[in-house]
Formats: sequence, C-alpha cells, structure tokens
Amino acid sequence: MITQTQLYTEIHQQPEVLQRLLSQERPALEQLAAALRERQISHIVIAARGTSDNAARYAQYVLGALNGMLVTLATPSLYSIYQRAPQLGGTCVLGISQSGQSPDIVAVLAEARRQGALTAAITNQPDSPLARAADHVIALQAGPERAVAATKTYTAQLAVIALLSAMLADDAQQRAELAQLPQHVAATLEHGPRIAPLVERYRYMQHCVVIGRGFNYATAFELALKLKELTYTIVEPYSSADFLHGPVAVLEHGFPVIVVAPSGRMAAELDQFVQTIAARGAEPIIISDRQELLAVAQVPLALPAVPEWLSPLVAIVPGQLFALHLAHTRGYSVDHPRGLNKVTETI
Repeated sequence: MITQTQLYTEIHQQPEVLQRLLSQERPALEQLAAALRERQISHIVIAARGTSDNAARYAQYVLGALNGMLVTLATPSLYSIYQRAPQLGGTCVLGISQSGQSPDIVAVLAEARRQGALTAAITNQPDSPLARAADHVIALQAGPERAVAATKTYTAQLAVIALLSAMLADDAQQRAELAQLPQHVAATLEHGPRIAPLVERYRYMQHCVVIGRGFNYATAFELALKLKELTYTIVEPYSSADFLHGPVAVLEHGFPVIVVAPSGRMAAELDQFVQTIAARGAEPIIISDRQELLAVAQVPLALPAVPEWLSPLVAIVPGQLFALHLAHTRGYSVDHPRGLNKVTETI
C-alpha cells in the first residue's frame, strides 16, 4: 500500500519537521544574520546540486526581493575540477546539501574559507564534511530521510531561507506568517486523497512541462525533478515568460502543462498564460489557491491562501503527492527509483 511507503510517510512528516525547525534553529540563524550585518555582506553565493539547487533558486527571489541581497549560484566544477576559483571576498558562501557529502560542494566552501569569506551550511547532517567546512551550520531537523526522492528536507531548506530573510529584515509580520506555515502544509496534505484518482488520466504521459514564475520559479524546477525521479517522465521546467519565447511551439492538443499559480504579483500574468496555452489545445493542471483559475483546470490542485513569499513551501506539496501517486499507478517503487542513490557525490 502506498501509505506504507517511506516517501508517503516523509511527505506527511513535513508539518512537524517545519515546526521543529522553526523553533530549534532560530538561534543559529540569528547568529548568521548578525554575522551578515556585522560584515555588511549584501552578496550571497550558493553552492548546491539537485533539489538543494532548487532551494537556492528560492533564495534568489526571497533574499533579493525582501532583503535587497544579490544571490548568485556557484559553479562547483570551477573549484573542484578546473581549480580556477573566482574571488569571493565580501561575500557569504552558503552550501546547501541534505547529506553534506558531495565533494564539489564542500570544495566551494573550503575555498571560500581559505579566501576569508564568511561561510555557512544548510544540511540535514550537522556532522558532515560540508558542516565542518562552514563557520555557521543550520541543521534541517528533518530526521532520517530514507526515501531517495527528497521531500521533507526540501521544504525544510526553504524554511531556513525564509527564516533567515525574516531575521535579516527584523520583520515581526514575516515571523508571524512563518509561524503559520506548519498548519498551512498540514491543510494542503488533507487534499491528498483527492489527488490519487486524478493521476490515472496521466498513466501513459511521456512528457510535460511545469511552469512557475517569481518565487515559484523554484517550485517548477523541484516539481519537474520529482516527476523525473519518480515517474521517469520527460519533464521540463520553465518560467511562463521563457516558455513563450520558443518552447511554446511544442504544445499540441492534450499536451499536459502544470502551472504553479498561487495568489500574488504574478497572478494576472499566469492567468493570461493559462488562456494562451488552453487556446492552443494544451491541458492545464493547475496548482493554486484561486478558485477562478482552478475552475478552468483539467486537474485542479488546491492550496490554502498564504503570503506569496511563502507559497513555494505549500505549492510543492500537491506536486509531491501528484508524483507519488503517478509513480504508484505505474507500478514503480516510490522509495527506490531506478538508477538513483540517496547520496550522490559529484566532483
């Protein structure tokens, strides 16, 4: 039964993980925020791979939009293979990794420390090589994650970034909104039983695209990754703007397009996007809290209303469940996808 799988269990552990993280990691994040202020750092360089790289995309939007920080993504092979590290003075170099094991990510932080940059690690393994290379360590507090596909560690990573943003802004409203997150995720999980019968329509789906923009650009990438890992479908993530600059040509009648479109500044643009793809015969699968948009979806995946900056922590949950149930419908192992290991070490 799907409810007995590790992946199902870990998806449903997310509210308690978030609650634990928000209460226990506050002191560590306060120290990191204080160090950033003391050194007047406004540029963060993030080293990450896979799911953690998608969390880094979220950081680009949150820390950029709410804290005025420049957030860029490192190129780990410059450090580990080419041995041509850029100058990192005046930056904070942040490594994000569930396991903290991958040598290329560790190499970025080690070089940053050698250059005298402030370093920090976000990891579920606070005794890992990545953690040892960092000045500041924030633990994800997710407990063991045994399913190969990351779920609870991803939302925990987003929560760390969101809490850091609130600390840097010293914003009481942000902190209050964050405190409500666990119950919003729990409310989203209550829709899970409705998703299982909907995925039958996509049993033989071979390709699709996932669209997100703004804060949920990261959600598009993470949901596409989950569908690739668990269902072996060819899935490409795009912003709605990028998709219209060429890739829209792939659309044909019945082509599945997953659109992540919660309330916020991108709502009007995404409404127009849905109209455009529907006019071309595509089939919209919509993740949103807006009833008027869900009403035009072939498959509506409902969300509770949350502030836009926190919506990625909630919007990914229906995507996780969609991928879980589609993989199960196809008869695939959701805990051990083919060809994958829990810890991937790259150089």
